Amino acid sequence: MDGAQVHYEVFSKRTPAGGWTLDLATENRAAALAAANDMMKEGKVAAVRVTKETLDPETREFQSVGILNLGNAEPPKKSKVKEDNDPLCVSPQDLYTIHARDRIGRLLEGFLERKGATPFELLHRADLVEELEASGTDLQHAIQKLAIPEAQARGLSVHELIRVFQGLVERAIERLLKDTRKGDLPNLDKEGFARAAERVAQHPERAYLLGAGVAVSIAPARSWTEKVTRLLDLADSAPLAGPPRALALAVIEQPLAEILGSKSGLDDIIGKDLDLGARLAAMTRLVACDPVDALMRIEPSVQRMMPPLSETGQRLARWLSTEDFGAVRLAIAKRVVRDLTGPRRLRPGDAEGEIAVMRALAMALTCAAGTMISLDDVQEAFVTRSRMLVTGDFVEAYLGTSRTSRAEVEALMWLVENVIGAANKRQAGRFLSANVSGMRFEKEFRLSSDSPAVKLEVLAKLQKQAARAGLAPEDYGPIQAKIGDVGGMVEADSKIVSLVAKSSQGPVQRLMTLLRMAIGDTAPLGPTADRARAEALKLVRRDDTRAELARAPERMGQVRELLQAMTAVAAAA
Repeated sequence: MDGAQVHYEVFSKRTPAGGWTLDLATENRAAALAAANDMMKEGKVAAVRVTKETLDPETREFQSVGILNLGNAEPPKKSKVKEDNDPLCVSPQDLYTIHARDRIGRLLEGFLERKGATPFELLHRADLVEELEASGTDLQHAIQKLAIPEAQARGLSVHELIRVFQGLVERAIERLLKDTRKGDLPNLDKEGFARAAERVAQHPERAYLLGAGVAVSIAPARSWTEKVTRLLDLADSAPLAGPPRALALAVIEQPLAEILGSKSGLDDIIGKDLDLGARLAAMTRLVACDPVDALMRIEPSVQRMMPPLSETGQRLARWLSTEDFGAVRLAIAKRVVRDLTGPRRLRPGDAEGEIAVMRALAMALTCAAGTMISLDDVQEAFVTRSRMLVTGDFVEAYLGTSRTSRAEVEALMWLVENVIGAANKRQAGRFLSANVSGMRFEKEFRLSSDSPAVKLEVLAKLQKQAARAGLAPEDYGPIQAKIGDVGGMVEADSKIVSLVAKSSQGPVQRLMTLLRMAIGDTAPLGPTADRARAEALKLVRRDDTRAELARAPERMGQVRELLQAMTAVAAAA
């Protein structure tokens, strides 16, 4: 590949089971190899590798070749887990664990959806259990769906496991119906939630007893929002301290987490007609209302993307801002991560809005990191989401067909700035580089009806923006150079540097104009800045310029600062 651009990348693994992290990118092979060896000597990493990245100027694609591998890059092999042949649940009490309730919810999803109930309610309400038994096939199908994979995994007979699970279910139903008939379960409408929690706090089956009272109390609700409202009413009336309060809130947390962990329940709270981006924004605000609201006050772009919360949502958000209901926060956080890394678009049909809402979500989730999920998980989720924004189909939809070349470049700058992940940045940078290098970009600036000064100032801004977008120097350097070349053509067409140098303005005014061009302020660095620097150096040596500067000491300081900046720019080039 004659004329190909080559650089070297150094990756490391902190642990054998961890992922590769880019630590260094350089055009110096020796420096890359030395850095890799130094990292291994320090003992802070488990493995290091160095790759040679070669850019084909025709295809604009990198070819990667490994040139060094050090350390242990293979994750440790997991020991084979010994299968437990005992059934997962052996007593009715086992059905009340979080894992059992989650499986019950999946096995009986259709029945529970028709009844508008949660697994927690099914396990604590006699009327629901009787309806399930009367339904005929729902319960039998659920047992079969559970027994078949369990039998295969454990090497047991399907019929044997069906008998085991049927016996377990029958005992659990008999227990609940018997306790209901005997009147042993709390009646919160008569007794009060706080008093019931205090009465059963020392009972061995306290969670079951109080849970039955809570389930019956929220049963009259006709919507998920009403159920959440009733649960929050109970939370407000919980005992003030001690084990009774811990018991009361732990019991309420179970149905609350199940409601908010389901799509229908969550939609009823935050809104049913929201796209995925707005749903994720609402969930984030629901779980971390204080940091997100503080961010909204100082960041208008986040405020525009955050949908308002309903009255019940605001009330729930206040509860979730406390240390209580950790399982509820976890359920919503898992939902956010799952949807954020999923294939669905945040703003279907609106590519520009997709970037805007992703940017707002990134700021909100980063601000709320620790409250919902860790910062590492946030970054990983947005790297995955960013990958969807640098595909050809998305970029084509994003740019459309009616933008000018300048508008396309500005839009691609915005895209580059908002995606994260080294590979995603590089891919977005390729789209940007292709547009800047195209003949359309050059012709548009050279033939535009704008004045040469305006065109050069626009190019200078684009050149600076390319460096601020987060690209690696080897990626944004060629982009800046091309923008500078286009600026040189614009200047050559108009001779604006010569016109400024020979204008009728005072020598100091002409000098300051040329100096601003030379430092990349009002013209892009490159041929135009070089010409402006040459003319400025001529002008600064003239007697009339020095005489005027002597008469205006305040201008002397401004000129000195510009000259120093010009010297620094020239040295960097």
